[in-house]
Amino acid sequence: MKLLDSNNSLLLVIDIQERLVASLDKNIIISRVGKLVDAANILGIPVIASEQYPKGLGNTVPVISQKFSQGTEVVEKTSFSLLREEGFLDKIKSYGKKQIIICGIETHICVHQTAAELLEAGFEVVVAKDACASRNKYEFKQGIEAMHDNGAKISCIEIILFEWLRTAKHPNFKEVQALIK
Repeated sequence: MKLLDSNNSLLLVIDIQERLVASLDKNIIISRVGKLVDAANILGIPVIASEQYPKGLGNTVPVISQKFSQGTEVVEKTSFSLLREEGFLDKIKSYGKKQIIICGIETHICVHQTAAELLEAGFEVVVAKDACASRNKYEFKQGIEAMHDNGAKISCIEIILFEWLRTAKHPNFKEVQALIK
């Protein structure tokens, strides 16, 4: 897989919800996902978020949902893979982006299954490992390994941001760089 291209990228934020985040080190996951959302907004990269059964697990945590730009789609789901939700594959194809950057929880369930089906559908999938989480470290590790074995590129926030920028001469370089300082 080649470097990311901000003009060909879409960010998928999976299930950063109140009840799920409560069982994790929430400040870390929220901060890291927030940096990706902020960078996507700065660079004009579309963001789609999902919420697994929000009636029971709550909505996207406000710290993240408040960062969503106007028009950010939030998809309610009961399937573990977003692609199992009716019309979602068509929705993602409508953006015309080939590179899908994913982050979220839980790594070994919803992130993994979504990544697998995105790969099957022909997308390039990049997993922001440091913006993913599971309640159990072993399951997190297994989820990351499974995604890698399936063909996803395992990356981190800084790599993703600097691939999107490509050069210190990018007009938004300082603004994006400030997110990680």
